Amino acid sequence: MRWSPSRRQVLGASLAALAAATTTEASAAAPAHALSPSRSLSRARVTYDALKKYFDTADGTGLVREQYPAASDDRPYSYEWPLSQVHVAALDLAFVDRRYAPALAVRAEAQELYWNPSGGTTGLPGYDSYPVAPHGGGGDMFYDDNEWVGLAKSQLHLQTGDRAALRRAEEVFALVESGWDTDPGHPAPGGVFWTQADWNHSRNTVSNMPGAQLGLRLHQITGRSRYLESSRRFYDWTNTHLRTPEGLYWDSLDLAGVVDRTVWSYNQGVPVGVGVLLYRATGDRSHLSQARRTAEAAYTHFVTEGRLLTQPVFFNSIFFKNLLLLESETGESVYRRAMADYADHLWSERRDGSTGLMRFDDSGTTQAIEQAAATQIFAVLAWPRGAWRTLY
Repeated sequence: MRWSPSRRQVLGASLAALAAATTTEASAAAPAHALSPSRSLSRARVTYDALKKYFDTADGTGLVREQYPAASDDRPYSYEWPLSQVHVAALDLAFVDRRYAPALAVRAEAQELYWNPSGGTTGLPGYDSYPVAPHGGGGDMFYDDNEWVGLAKSQLHLQTGDRAALRRAEEVFALVESGWDTDPGHPAPGGVFWTQADWNHSRNTVSNMPGAQLGLRLHQITGRSRYLESSRRFYDWTNTHLRTPEGLYWDSLDLAGVVDRTVWSYNQGVPVGVGVLLYRATGDRSHLSQARRTAEAAYTHFVTEGRLLTQPVFFNSIFFKNLLLLESETGESVYRRAMADYADHLWSERRDGSTGLMRFDDSGTTQAIEQAAATQIFAVLAWPRGAWRTLY
């Protein structure tokens, strides 16, 4: 997808109009002690501008380097997962500051440099893990990588009505459906595989729940029953095989029947969002109740019991945005306040004031995906409450 100057202007106007329409509501609903939207927006701008300064390549592609400073053996560009989160950072920021609409257009163009029209092992097109020719040799196709882009495209469509974004999201979902395990002889048959690569055969929470969320967004937009049916299938399989007795979610299940019992923050957030969207699609309050139970269990596990800072910031950004999606339904602000506290920690404890870069260890290195995730957190904290309904 290519973006003309007129397309960029339309995008900026659309984002600004939607943000303005819910500003009054947000001002009335914002808790008094939370970060002010203006301060959050200022932080988002500074963080994104540092990302652009230190990670952008100089070749006009809009692609980024994987880390700063670069290592001697780094490839010229980042992998798809980091670039997708840079793309989302621009999307989240452009929603509240139309001056970043051109930046979003640039990142959307860069995103398409990973698109493989020839398709992977299932014959359907999708995003490779590395840019395709002429910018790179492509790479393995990961279903979760594609799902994040599909969700970004659905968010853009919900916020602006962009039809090309919707078409791409539908193509991504078709790819995800093709990743379903159809072998009845496998342990716990079913589930979407993590990747098409032959070196891994796990079926993960992160390849099934974001797929369900994307399908539910497409059902919301189009009304097509196929999207709801596939989403239920992904959701039910994950609940059956990867949900813990405490109501959290384990990481993955392989073809030997072995469960990786790691509990990651983003793997808790996305099921919350799926529950909210299932409730909206069906009117069945049991889905909303389960979403609330998962959110409460995750809040206890990560926030109350102090594990949040052990999680990568790019997992926490997804975690918190899905909790805001829940609060768009419940009207509460507990998770918004926790997100604001986490944002304060990032700004005061993880930010290098001389560069604006986030530092999460003693190596002196910042990953592009870390800088992008921090931008997302700051930007979304500046959003009006009424816009949280479009989050993932």
